[in-house]
Amino acid sequence: MFYVAPALAFFIVFVIVPIVQSVRISFYRWDGITAATPVGFSNYVEVFTNPAMREALSHSLVLLFFYAALPVVIGLFLAGLMSRIRIYGLTWFRALLFLPQILSSVVVAVSWRDILAIDGPLNETLRAVGLGSITRAWLGDFGTALPAIGGIGTWVEYGLCMLLFLSGIASIDRSLYEAARLDGAGPIREFVSITLPSLRPQISIALILTITFALRNFDLIWNTTQGGPGTSTAVPSVYIYQDAFQNRLLGEASALAVVLTVLTLVIVGIVQLALRESPDRAPRSTPEPAQAPGKEERNS
Repeated sequence: MFYVAPALAFFIVFVIVPIVQSVRISFYRWDGITAATPVGFSNYVEVFTNPAMREALSHSLVLLFFYAALPVVIGLFLAGLMSRIRIYGLTWFRALLFLPQILSSVVVAVSWRDILAIDGPLNETLRAVGLGSITRAWLGDFGTALPAIGGIGTWVEYGLCMLLFLSGIASIDRSLYEAARLDGAGPIREFVSITLPSLRPQISIALILTITFALRNFDLIWNTTQGGPGTSTAVPSVYIYQDAFQNRLLGEASALAVVLTVLTLVIVGIVQLALRESPDRAPRSTPEPAQAPGKEERNS
């Protein structure tokens, strides 16, 4: 207990106390300077009745597809491919694919903002191959801004998923694949019947990490579009920042933060339940066949 005490104290002071404070402030109208006024649940009512807030929550759910579903699918594909094909310089190749995950979000946002600009490399490439008609300011167009930010998130997250799945594949018993090949199973059948079920824990971890990143994402959006054009890329974290530090509405910001935290926990909990290994699917030991009565006597 003595060795755990410093970490526990750190956790309480910097995690538990701020959470409790945020929940308490969410029941007040407060600008951070003057006296706080109790308002009950009105801040939460504002979160669920304000159309802008509902739109922001819907944007976060859309980004779940780009930040969680797509990276997991791409990571599974790459991991399955690398486990079957001999690639020279595999270590460097994996490091290159994982590089977006370790870059600063601000660096990623600024780089992609330049790439997707109206005169950026992407549009220049499209013009060079005769597709100039589809060029646009990808982050400044109402129809493409949110998918463009989603694509950036996919690029950032798929490397993490790939490495998690590669580590899981490395721990799978090779004899399972050998038995499947003897039974005539092809690569796709092996992946569906052996690899995918064996990666259930890694898939669960990957989804938890990517879902959390998608719902709390702020710096990537703020440094590319700041929620624009209009409110087409606004997410709850943008409104939390604006209410808390620009509009001085700390009660509304705290209420939205609490709702976002609960939403994240609910979605993560659903994912964990869906991917939990059921007891009836757990491997069972095969009982030894019972010896026929009188067999020992006959052998003797």
